[in-house]
Amino acid sequence: MKRITVIGLIILINFLLQSTVFQMLNIGQVAPNLLIIVTVSFALIRGKIEGALIGFFCGLLFDIFFGRVIGAYALLYMYIGYFNGFVYQSFFRESLLIPTLMVLLSSFFYGFTIYSVSFLLRGRTDLVFYLYRIIIPEMVYTTFITLFLYRIILYINNKLEKVEKGV
Repeated sequence: MKRITVIGLIILINFLLQSTVFQMLNIGQVAPNLLIIVTVSFALIRGKIEGALIGFFCGLLFDIFFGRVIGAYALLYMYIGYFNGFVYQSFFRESLLIPTLMVLLSSFFYGFTIYSVSFLLRGRTDLVFYLYRIIIPEMVYTTFITLFLYRIILYINNKLEKVEKGV
């Protein structure tokens, strides 16, 4: 129960930071996607099932406040969490290389999917513009924030595991 409460708070705090503070700290009209970092981090640390669940709730929260259709972002974040969970136990947790790379790839997948659904299907085919103005800057900014946020999430997870084991 403690894990669920703490993860819920992590999701809520990062959602609030993403939609308020980081909107004011945007660079070139682009803000980092903290919910992708949370989803990928937990998927890498805890596996594909927990990654998918956390991704679903991150996306659902985003859907409720900013989405046009309930469930679209939930499904997208759930897929990101699930597929990143395949890397679970295949790397050294304290290493930043794999989490950074996975956030970079997930951020590209997220941006390209949003472009495909929001713009390409409506006939706006200027992919190069969207790629250089939105997708790549968001990928870089999100990946940079990952260097800090992943360590915090890993620290919290390690503390939760110690509590769960009774150490």
